[in-house]
Amino acid sequence: MTVEIVLLAMVAVFAGLRLYAVLGRRTGHEQQPVLRPKTMASVDTPAPVQDLPAERFETNGLAYEKSAETGIRALIAADPSFDVARFLEGAQSAYRMILEAFWTGNRAELDELVDGEAQQAFEEAIAAREAEGLTLNNRLIAIDKAVIESVELSGRTAFVSVRFDADIAAVTRDRDGNVVAGSLSDAIETHDIWTFQRDLGSADPNWMLVETDAVA
Repeated sequence: MTVEIVLLAMVAVFAGLRLYAVLGRRTGHEQQPVLRPKTMASVDTPAPVQDLPAERFETNGLAYEKSAETGIRALIAADPSFDVARFLEGAQSAYRMILEAFWTGNRAELDELVDGEAQQAFEEAIAAREAEGLTLNNRLIAIDKAVIESVELSGRTAFVSVRFDADIAAVTRDRDGNVVAGSLSDAIETHDIWTFQRDLGSADPNWMLVETDAVA
C-alpha cells in the first residue's frame, strides 16, 4: 500500500491511512508468544477426548465460541496439555507484542512471532511506510474481547483462530514529525481474527501468527 503525502489528497486518504496505521495490510486466507506447556503428548498414543466445561466462559473472563467446541475436543485429544484459558492469555500477549513490533518496525521480533503470508504482509507494510517516511505513534488502549472462534487440525498441525476486539489510539507522522492522520485521544475500535499455528509434534511450545483478517 503506497501512501502519498500530498496536501490536496489528504482528505481522500485519511480514512484509509488510519486503518493502515492501526494494523497495516491484511493477509488473505512468542519470548512470550502464545504460552504453551513444555511437556508434549505422545504422537503415537493420543489421550481420550476430555469433556469441556459446560460454561464456555473461563474464570478470567475469556471464552470460546460454541462452534469451536468440536475443534477444541480434537485438539485436546491430540495434545492433552492444551488449555483454553492459558492459550488465550498467551494470545493476548502475542497480540500486543506483534502490534507493537509492527508499529515500531521491529522486524527481528516479528520474525519470532509471525510466519507465512502474515509475515510477508507485515514486512511489506513496514517497507512501504518507511519508503514514505511515515512513523506510527500508536497505543493499544484495551483488549475488550478475546475469543476462540475456530480450531482446525491438519495432521499434526493445529490452527486456532482468535477474535480480538480492541481499542487502539493511532497517530501517523510524516518524516518531519507532522501528524498526518489520527489522534491519541480518539481511539479506534478494531475487530480482527488472528490465526495461530503450531506443529503439535514439535518440541517448540510456541504458536506463530500465520493469518490476520479484519471483521465487522
